[in-house]
Amino acid sequence: MDVALLDRQGPVAVVTLNRPEVRNAVNTEMAVAVGRILEEVANDREIRAVVITGAGDKSFCAGADLKAIANGAGKPLDPEHPEWGFAGVVRHEIDKPLIAAVNGFALGGGTEIALASDLVVASTTATFGLPEVKRGIVAGAGGLVRLKQQIPLKVAMRLTLTGEPMSAAEAGRWGLVNEVVEPEEVLPTAIRLGECIAQNAPVAVRWSRRVLLELADGVRVGEQVGWRLSGEASSVIRASADLLEGTRAFAEKRAPQWQGA
Repeated sequence: MDVALLDRQGPVAVVTLNRPEVRNAVNTEMAVAVGRILEEVANDREIRAVVITGAGDKSFCAGADLKAIANGAGKPLDPEHPEWGFAGVVRHEIDKPLIAAVNGFALGGGTEIALASDLVVASTTATFGLPEVKRGIVAGAGGLVRLKQQIPLKVAMRLTLTGEPMSAAEAGRWGLVNEVVEPEEVLPTAIRLGECIAQNAPVAVRWSRRVLLELADGVRVGEQVGWRLSGEASSVIRASADLLEGTRAFAEKRAPQWQGA
């Protein structure tokens, strides 16, 4: 089974995270597949917008596959292109709008994919959250960098420090998502947004997006300090006993016993 799917619908490319049996959790194989698909659509002149969604009706993306990490089976990165970031998406700049069609749980890396997207359509049943602190991890795939840019700082602090989720309705109130619709309308609505964008002048769309995101040579200039600090935090975490305990506790379905080191 392909772990990521590409469906061209006229000028809109639909990318589907396809591991529904694990709520579309991201492993190395998926990160490689998604990154390659994004490169393909980036170089396709007929594609004007990209929609990313999750297979099934339960989950958009449950974040990193922590069981795979705990078993030493690899990280949710493309080993040949780690610069593309989590799932081959979060730091993979393509010069076309990315629309997240969030059809269920978007936890950890799932929320970070939404944060990396230009537009977000969410199901009424969708849930957003950064539960990394509950596993001894930090939201190093963009959560610590982008969340405070997109919602008020106090709200971002609550979501990040408690690890507790946020409903689609609340995410809509704070501007984390553009539209909240019924589950069956999530993907059609996202595709319609893509089609609307595709009717406009490609050069104007491309440059408008670049300026809004402060993109220079494919880099979001305004995020550079945040990514450096996020990288430092991740380095400290990788050396901590709490990280090992958090991932083991998750895999063993038990409460973690934190050491604070």
